[in-house]
Formats: sequence, C-alpha cells, structure tokens
Amino acid sequence: MADIIALRFEQHSSGLGLQCSLPRISWTLSAVNESTRDWTQSQYEISVYGETRPLANFVVQSGESSLVPWPSTPLKSREQAQVKVRVCGSWVDIKTRRAHSDWSAWSSWATVECSLLSSQDWTAVPISSPLFRMSHKDEPLRPLCFRKEFALPATFGSLRRARLYITAFGVYRAYLNGSRIGDHEMAPGWTSYRHRLAYQVFDVDPLIITNGDNVLGVEVAEGWFAGRLGFGGGKRYIYGDQIATMAQLEVEELSGGRFQVASDISWKCHPSPIVSSEIYNGEIYDARAEVRGWHQHGPHYVDADWGKVSVLDFPDARLYAPNAPPARITETLAPRKIFTTPSGRTILDFGQNLVGKLLIHSMTLPANAKVTFTHAEVMGDDRELGTRPLRGAQCVDTVISSGQPLIDWSPKFTFHGFRFVHVDGWDPLTVQSWQSNIQALVIHTDFKRTGRFECSNLAINQLHHNACWSMRGNFLSIPTDCPQRDERLGWTGDIQVFGPSATFLYDCIGMISEWMEDVACEQSDHHGIPPLVVPNVLDHVWPSIPQALWGDVVVIIPWTLYLSSGDRDILRRQYPSMTSWLNQGVRRGKDGLWDPEIWQLGDWLDPQAPPDEPGDCRTNGTLVADAYLVHVTFLMAEIAAVLERDTESINYNCEAQRLRALFQSKYITSSGLIVGDSQTAYSLAIVFGLLSTQHQLDVAKFQLATRVRMAKFRVATGFAGTPAILRALTETDNLSLAYRMLLEERCPSWLYPITMGATTVWERWDSMLPNGVINPGEMTSFNHYALGSVVNWLHETVGGMRPLQPGWKTVLVSPQPGGSLTHATVSYESVFGHWNCQWKLVHRADRDGATTFCLDLIVPPNCQALVKFRAAQDGSSNLEEKVGSGKHQWRIPFCPWPWPPRATAPFITNPGQNVT
Repeated sequence: MADIIALRFEQHSSGLGLQCSLPRISWTLSAVNESTRDWTQSQYEISVYGETRPLANFVVQSGESSLVPWPSTPLKSREQAQVKVRVCGSWVDIKTRRAHSDWSAWSSWATVECSLLSSQDWTAVPISSPLFRMSHKDEPLRPLCFRKEFALPATFGSLRRARLYITAFGVYRAYLNGSRIGDHEMAPGWTSYRHRLAYQVFDVDPLIITNGDNVLGVEVAEGWFAGRLGFGGGKRYIYGDQIATMAQLEVEELSGGRFQVASDISWKCHPSPIVSSEIYNGEIYDARAEVRGWHQHGPHYVDADWGKVSVLDFPDARLYAPNAPPARITETLAPRKIFTTPSGRTILDFGQNLVGKLLIHSMTLPANAKVTFTHAEVMGDDRELGTRPLRGAQCVDTVISSGQPLIDWSPKFTFHGFRFVHVDGWDPLTVQSWQSNIQALVIHTDFKRTGRFECSNLAINQLHHNACWSMRGNFLSIPTDCPQRDERLGWTGDIQVFGPSATFLYDCIGMISEWMEDVACEQSDHHGIPPLVVPNVLDHVWPSIPQALWGDVVVIIPWTLYLSSGDRDILRRQYPSMTSWLNQGVRRGKDGLWDPEIWQLGDWLDPQAPPDEPGDCRTNGTLVADAYLVHVTFLMAEIAAVLERDTESINYNCEAQRLRALFQSKYITSSGLIVGDSQTAYSLAIVFGLLSTQHQLDVAKFQLATRVRMAKFRVATGFAGTPAILRALTETDNLSLAYRMLLEERCPSWLYPITMGATTVWERWDSMLPNGVINPGEMTSFNHYALGSVVNWLHETVGGMRPLQPGWKTVLVSPQPGGSLTHATVSYESVFGHWNCQWKLVHRADRDGATTFCLDLIVPPNCQALVKFRAAQDGSSNLEEKVGSGKHQWRIPFCPWPWPPRATAPFITNPGQNVT
C-alpha cells in the first residue's frame, strides 16, 4: 500500500503566506513495495479544520492527486487551516496475482496560511529618509537602517502567532531583537516593480518578547530598484530614486486580539555602515561606521544620532506574496588553492564557477586599513585575473577596518559570478586555517532538485553538471542570461530554449510562472510585444522590437510549464498574453508570415559569426522566425483545446496549416532542399514538422546528415538550432551522427569547454580560444545556460524518459543507446513521485560476442509508462509495452548502431576521410 509522503498547496514552497483563498492541494505517494504493481487511486478524502472552522471531511471519487480543488469554504486574509489527506487505491500482488483495494493511512497534518489578500489589509506605508538621497544621477544610494521600538500592551494575553509582512523599494534584511528574520538573500526579489511588488511573510513567534521591550530593524540597499542596470553604462533609478521599506508586524493573542507595528512616521533612520552596495560594482563596508546593537534594545543605541523618516506614497503596483521559494545560500565551498600571479597578486581559486559571495570568518587589520576582493570567472591569457569579460562591472567588495577583529563578514546586498578572487590588502595565508576561514557562499533561488542524469562517459557527465551549475547561477530571483558582467537580465530567448531542461532539473515551476506574469505585464505596455528582457530595463536602448524566438516565450514557456506540472491555470492565466502576441505583437507581411524587413536575432551566436557580430548567422533570420511562427501557432491550437476553447483551437489549427503551406512554398523545394542549406534550417523543419511529403523528409534527412558530416561533427548552430539538432538527427534515423556530434571535443562542440576545464556552460562556443586566450568579443560570458539546452536530449534520448501526459502521469520510456556509451541512468521527482530509468549494455565474452540491453524501470504509484525500445535497426526484436506502477525489468538482445561514423571532407585535403 502506498503512503502519502508530501502534501503541498498550489506551487508554494512552504504553505505559509499563500496569495490565494482557494489553494489547490497536491500529494505525493511513496513507492510501493516490490511485490506490488499497478497501484491506482480511485478516491481521496481531505480533512480540513481551522481556528474559525470546525473539522470537516470531504470524500471525492477521483484518481487525481495533483492540484485538486480546495474542498472547503474560501480562506480569508491571515487565516490558517490544517489539512490532511488519505487515498483509496487498488493494486495487484505479484506473488499471488490477486487484486486488492484499501485506504491508505492519513497523511500528517499540513498547515496552510493565507497572506494579506487585499491592499486594504495593509496599514503600513513605505518609509525612507529625507536626508540621504541622490546628489547626482550617477551616484549610488547609501543603504539605510530603519528602527522601531515597541512593547506589547500590559493586557496582552498568551501569544498565538506573530507574523511580519515586509517588502522594500530595494533589497532588505530584517531583524527582531537582534536576530535576523529569515534567511532570504536579495529580498524581496526582482519583479516588474511598476506592476507587481513581492512581499515576504515571516513567522517570528520565537523572536517576540511578550513582557518587555522589542526592536524591529530593517536595513535596505538600492538593489535592482534604484541601482545601475544594463550595459553600455547602464541606467540608474529606473524605478525610483529613493530606497524604502514597508513593514507590518502583527502579533495575535489566543483570545483573537491583534497588536500591530507598521512602518510609519514614528520610525527612526540612520545611514548604514555599508557605504554603497551595487549589484554590478559590489559592496563597500566601513566597519568604523558600525552602529552596535542598532537592531536590539540596549545601551549601545543613541537615539539622538538617528533621524526622522519620510513617508512615501503607497505603491501602485500589486502587492503579492510569491509562491516561488526565495534566493538563499544553498551551499558553501572552500578555496581549492591559493596562488600568486606574475604581478604578485594573491588569488583564491574555488575550483567551481559559481554565483554568490565571500564569507570571511575572522580578519584582524589595523584601523583604517582597506581590503578589496575582486571577483572573476577565469584567469586571463596573461595569467592575471580575467576581468575584461566583466565589461563595466567592477565586482569588487571592500572592507575598511575599524581596528577591531571582523567576525563572519560577508557582503549583504550584492552577488558575483566568480571562480577566482583577487585579495588585496590582506594576506589570507597569515591565518593558519585559511581554507576554513574563507568560504564562497553559493546563492540562487532555493528550488528543489528534481532531475538527475548520469552515464558511462565522464565528459558528458561534466557537461550535465555544468548545465546544472549554470542554471543555479542564473536563477536568482528571475531567469537571467549571465551572473557576472554589467547585464544579468531576464532575456526571454535564453529561457525559451532552456525551458524543458530547466523544468526537468529543478522544481522551478513557481519561479518561472511568476516571472511569466511579469512578462505579460511588460508586454501589455508595448502593444502585445514582449520586451527582449523582463523586467524591462532596456527600453531606452531597444524600445518595442518584435522578435521571434524571444517573443515566442509567451506561448512556449507556459506550455513547457504545463507539460511539467499539469497546471492548467498557468495556461489559463497566460492565454491573453499568448493571443496578444500572435494577434498584435508579431509583425506580419502580407502573407501572414513575418515581415521580411524586420531584422531578426534568429540563430543568435552561430559559431561562424565573428566575435563582434554575434547575429551574423548562416541561417536566414526570417526563415527561423517563420518556422517558429508556424510552430507556436500549432501550439496555440493545442493550448486552446486544453482550455476547452474549441472554436479558437480549430481556428488556430487552420491558420497553422495555412502558414505551414506558405513556409513550404517560400523555403522548401518540391525535392526537399531548404533555403540556406544549413543545419539549423533542416533541424527546425524536421522538428517542427514543416515538410509535407515523405520524399521531402528523406531529402532533408540526407541533407542534414551531410551537413553534419561535412562539419566534421562540430556544432554549426546557434540559439535556434542547438536545441533541435540532435533531436532532428534522432528522429531521422541518424542516431549515430547525433552521438558522434555530442561526443566531439574540437571547437566548436559541447565537450570542447570541458577539455578547457569549464565548470559551467559558456555563452559562446569559444568563450575561451584553444590557446587559452579569452574570446576578443565584448559579449563573452563563462556562465550562460542557453547552449546547455542539449541536456534535454540527454534526458529524453540517452536516458530515455519524457512525459506523454502533463505532470508526468504517463511517461514514454524509450532509451536509445548509441556511440561509445555503455550505461545511463535518468531519474525525475514528479508531482506523482519518483521515476527512475536505468539501462546498461552487457557484452558476452564468448565467440558470439552478443550484446544484451538491460533495462530497469521504477514507475511511481498512480502512473503508467509506455515502454518502447528498438533493439535492431531492421525493426526486429522491438519492445512496446504499457506498464503500471512498480519495478520492472527487461533483458533484450541488442544490435548496436555502426560506430563510429566518419566525416565527409574534400578528398584533396583529407585523403581517405571521404565516407558517405
């Protein structure tokens, strides 16, 4: 019998502070024992009670266990309820072959609590300082400390709960009676501040003093709100030129009374000892200006030093409590080594390109001494720190000593992308335990790891590892393009191509779906055109430029999130954004395809493009745009059908058929040749189903294979073609070519960066040249996940799992061994439970030399798998079987594909290498 091991509400990470009065409920079932198979749910029972609602049970005849409707009356602001679930299921005992049916045990009680559901629930107002404002437009704002003393009334009874609701115009840290509240980094996070402003809900029960004085303190820095953002010098004060906090502490009695402390004119303000803290330039901390004990009650605080606050207008943006988990410190790394450069500079090497900041446990320096920490991802070709790719970002943290020991210092309001740190003004080797005294704190949105992959090839494993690290580094509040230089923006094209990989690797549904709400808000400001970056801070550079692939994020990513989670509400909420893009945003020519006069980013970062012209692609940009337009129009037909908009689904399907015919007439000859004759053109045509006849498909198959062989298996695709190339080869029976291309190590290739020691995915195929020189292009990042989209092919083709039904309730299990690989394992933690597929090839040592394919599969309760395996190229010994939950094994004779395939090259320059 399966047991319920996890109970969740919406896509929320904890259940505390939901911005929803009817939270949907999901549960995960434990794997059943080895003697049990085909467990399916037939009904469930939900028990709900709360402080103002009596215990009630609700029995529902349903096999659904993900995002089921809230069964009780709506919750109100601040209301808390307790929920538990049990399910009735049937299964088969393998030993006796008898069917059984029974109820599970009840789950543990889970708590759900609403946030402030209406702006009317807020009595707090934003407070700032009238004294510390910008002196000129290029100056960062100094962080501020806010403070409020209070005591609970003498008549206050027993404590029921205490909650802090808090946000900022900037980024904040909050303290109660000297203790830090929560462990969030860069809160409240970056949103489209003019439309949506996040706030956090904290349980502060243990920190409240019920019979004495309390102090609530908040420290605020400019963050994304007022800090410099964008390249080419960037722009400051995009959302405002004053930093502020808005905090509301509510303390409830068991009797129902509520005491409130809200930010208002009565608070006090003081400049922070942090002189400046910028996302790009880093943080300057002056220990001489530290105000000891400012966030607690005691003799260290001098009231006369603190000034009055000013009150700002209540925000026009919608206040909401996020479903997504916050950014946190998720890992700590020690330096691998310390060395000196030719110029005598001291460098720390952490062995991993990461995103975060330093932590120094102990540092003692003379008064007024200054120490700087400069961060970079690589060492340059002169064996000095490689800061050129940072462009206009300084990435320097500075400490000015007071003469007293500095204990557990770390920057508060900035982050860096780095592996190497140059230390100036302090010799870490003076501390005997320098490796434990200095640490790198890894920071990203604290989502749960869900997908894993491993195979027999160590370089491929490193590639997968690099994609995971790049995702972690670039998912800090929003999905960004790079975490180190003067950019770090939410480029829509990057996440569009990486979306399927992202949703497999980590549970980022809540984070990306909330970012998509910002996309829709920003899009509404631009007549249906999604900005290239969201939040949109480049409007002064590129106002309202319609772009395929980038703009298509509004259709493709909600569909990707739906396939991963099964959450129809994401499609329903984003549907107006999708239709706005296709009806208004796309700039069409007379035929309904893209206007050919609009320049398209297209197959951005084609490896053939010169360093200073990354958009100079070998594949026509309009062809890429038109291929995507056909694809997203077909997707819209599917989305409308899921939402039961049948008439719209029919209309979109008819339009997609018409556009496909136009594409074929415009770009594809009757014989199957495609304009441009490039890997990207053929790959998109194959994967998007743009070829009309089998003959055309056969020709495209041959032409794509020829292009791959002529390229000597090196990559010849950019943003558009890279996610499609290996899939296109696989779907056209060129599996060996796909594996050969994956395993290529010469530049450009996926494994080339691995040979150069990369620990994250690079922005360019040759971000570092083979001679160790950093690419001369200004746009060079060593942490950029887009080209890591290949890992989706590893999951689906090498590992062999992809969802057939949204939410992974039904999965296609179809591993396709190839190349020199001898085994692979892929696993995924779905909303229903743990999927695991493991295969290996076993070669007999006898004269026969026969090979056996061994497949082991775990299917979670209430799920099914369609298992398909092609054991031989001629179709003999094929496997196709549908199985239910439980553990399954197959052992099948296997005939490997011919290996290795050979390149096609001019016989004059490469005699003996011409193999067709």
